[in-house]
Amino acid sequence: MSKRSLKEPNGEDLRSLVEYAVLAPSSHNTQPWHFAASEDAIDLYADRTRALPVNDPDDRELVISCGCALMNLRVAAAQANVPIHTQILPDGKDRDLLATVGISSVPAGQTVEAELFPAIIGRRTYRKRFAKKQVPEVVVEALCTAASEEGAWFEAITSEQARQDVAALVTEGDSIQWANPSWRRELAAWMHSRRKGDGLTVPGLIAPVAQAVVRIFDMGNGVGAKDRQLAEGSPLLAVLGTGGDGVAEWMCVGQALQRVLLKAYQEGLQASYLNQPIQVPALRPKIEHILTSAGFPQILLRLGYPDEEVPATPRRQLEEVIEG
Repeated sequence: MSKRSLKEPNGEDLRSLVEYAVLAPSSHNTQPWHFAASEDAIDLYADRTRALPVNDPDDRELVISCGCALMNLRVAAAQANVPIHTQILPDGKDRDLLATVGISSVPAGQTVEAELFPAIIGRRTYRKRFAKKQVPEVVVEALCTAASEEGAWFEAITSEQARQDVAALVTEGDSIQWANPSWRRELAAWMHSRRKGDGLTVPGLIAPVAQAVVRIFDMGNGVGAKDRQLAEGSPLLAVLGTGGDGVAEWMCVGQALQRVLLKAYQEGLQASYLNQPIQVPALRPKIEHILTSAGFPQILLRLGYPDEEVPATPRRQLEEVIEG
């Protein structure tokens, strides 16, 4: 999208921004959002047909993913010089309507958000080991600032003991989740070939075998051991959190998460998630006790410098996620 000046932006300009909104991350790459466009606004809805009732029974991560999409839309609007105003949870009676983005009468000016735009395309979920290179403190501070600008907090896990404690909780979370046949079935259902446009990509020829293996076998010990190594070996391990724990806070931390991810990419970093201790209700309080920040941990991130390029995850066709 090239930078341009629009004297009278309209609904079509807003609609064009959705192309970038949908590049946000989501659990199992479910892409649980839907947009409805009108002449002067666009509504962001939760698509609960794409929910993960076992992994995410309260739709907490679903809403966070929608918050990430909203942040991308805001950044794209800033880049395109489309003046907007955003309202979170505009209709208390419609629990699926998470945000409305309307055209503002106030002209758009130069914003920091516009500078983040190239990162929307380049951001990846990097599940491999990072390069053995430390993240400078000034970069960590920039990520803290990015989160705070959206009303969330970002706490780096710095002490060796805390890192080991968090890594142990990741391992325990893996063990609990993989021991649950319903959780394994749900995971397997989102494993399919790239041409589907969503989900966890598996080569088409082996997808049925991979799904069967995940459904049948408890691989928690092996996955937990691998994830523990990733946690302990990550240059930066951090938690994003909020003061409250309702839908408004989940939308807040979703926007904060995406702002952090885009800022991280701007600094040469990529990220992935080790959310198991937050997803398992019995473990979430244990994460809270490790942290110094008051409130609710929402996302456990590992960040670092990638050793190689990884492909973007597939996305659904735009017409599948927008109407109007």
